[in-house]
Amino acid sequence: MAGKGFQEKLNELLQAANVKLNGGRAWDIQVHDERFYRRIWAGGSLAAGEAYMDGWWDCEALDELFERLLRSRLDEKIKARDWWWDALVARIFNLQKPSRAFQIGKRHYDTGNDLFRIMLDERMIYSCGYWADASSVDEAQEAKLDLVCRKLQLKPGMKVLDIGCGWGGAARFAAERYSVEVVGITVSEQQANFAQEYCRGLPVDIRLQDYRDMNEKFDRIFSIGMFEHVGYKNYRTYMKKVRELLKPEGLFLLHTIGGNSSVTRNDPWIAKYIFPNSMLPSARQITAAAEDLFVMEDWHNFGDDYDKTLLAWYHNFEKGWPLLKEHYDERFYRMWRYYLLMCAGAFRARSNQLWQVVLSPEGIKGGYVAPRYRGKSEMELEQKIR
Repeated sequence: MAGKGFQEKLNELLQAANVKLNGGRAWDIQVHDERFYRRIWAGGSLAAGEAYMDGWWDCEALDELFERLLRSRLDEKIKARDWWWDALVARIFNLQKPSRAFQIGKRHYDTGNDLFRIMLDERMIYSCGYWADASSVDEAQEAKLDLVCRKLQLKPGMKVLDIGCGWGGAARFAAERYSVEVVGITVSEQQANFAQEYCRGLPVDIRLQDYRDMNEKFDRIFSIGMFEHVGYKNYRTYMKKVRELLKPEGLFLLHTIGGNSSVTRNDPWIAKYIFPNSMLPSARQITAAAEDLFVMEDWHNFGDDYDKTLLAWYHNFEKGWPLLKEHYDERFYRMWRYYLLMCAGAFRARSNQLWQVVLSPEGIKGGYVAPRYRGKSEMELEQKIR
C-alpha cells in the first residue's frame, strides 16, 4: 500500500469514530510526520503510542479521542503485524511468576516518589476514588478508603492484610480510623521505604514481599489496585493464597480494574512503557479463580469514577510539570500524558471497569449487607463519636 493509501485507509476507518486527520476539533489528530500513516498500519497501538512520544502527531483532547476510538472499537481493526507473537508468548510463559514479581515495582512504582506526590492525593492513593459525594480527589480517595473499611466491617483489634499497600495510605487510614493492626506488602522498594516512614508510630507493619510468600492468618484482607499485576496464569493461585491466609469467618475485598472480555495480554504500549506484565481480569476470570474457595457476597462497579480520578491526576501532573521537568525529559512528559488521558478515555467509553468484590470463605451468617454511598457529614459525625 502506498503512503497515500495508508492515509486514505486510516481516514476511512476514523470516520466511524467521527475523528478526522488534521481536523479542527479538539479530538482530531494532527499529523506532523507523513511516516505516521505507514507506522500505524505496521505497528498498531504500540506504534501509535510511540509515534506520539516521538512527536509525530498530536491531539488537543486525547481523552476524547480515545473515548471515540474505543466506543467504535477501532482498536480491534488495527493490529500490529506481530500481535500474534505477543499473544503466544503470554500463553506459553508465566510472565508474573515469583521470579518476575518485583519487575513492576522497579519499572513503574519506583519511577519516583516526587512524581506520585505531585500527581496523587495527599495520602498518595494510586487507584480509583469514590466520587459519590466528593468534590476533590482528596475527598474521593478518603471516601473510597472508608467504603473499603465499612465493606470489610472492620472492628478494633482485628488483624488486617493489605496486599499491594502502595505508599501506605490505606493501611494508615484503617489503623487510625478503625483501630486495627495492619500488615502491608508491596513489591516496590521506594513504596516500602516511604510507607514505613508514613505509618511510623501506628500498628502497621510494611514489608517488601510477594503475596505468595505470606504464611499468617488474618481477620480481614483487602487488595486495592494490585490484582491487575497478578496475571491470568496466577489468578487461581492468588485466590488460594488469600483463602489460606483468611480466617474462616473473615472477609476479603478485591478492588481491581476489569475488562469486558477475557484476555491473556495487555495493550502492547501499556505493557512496554507503563505496566509491564500486567493485564485486566474479566468477571469470568475472577469468578472462575474464586470458585469453590469463596462465597460471593457483593460486586460493586463504579468504573465511571476512574475517569474523574484520572483527569484529577492529569491536572495535578500538568500543574506540577514545571517542577518535575528538572528530573524528567519531554519524551517522558508525552508518555505520561498519553497514559493518563488514554486510560481516562477508556473508562469513559466503558471499555474498562472498576470493581470492588467482597468474598467470604464460608458465607456470612444471616447474609451480608453491602454499604454504598455515605455523605461527608455522616463520616465526620462518626469520627467525632469515635
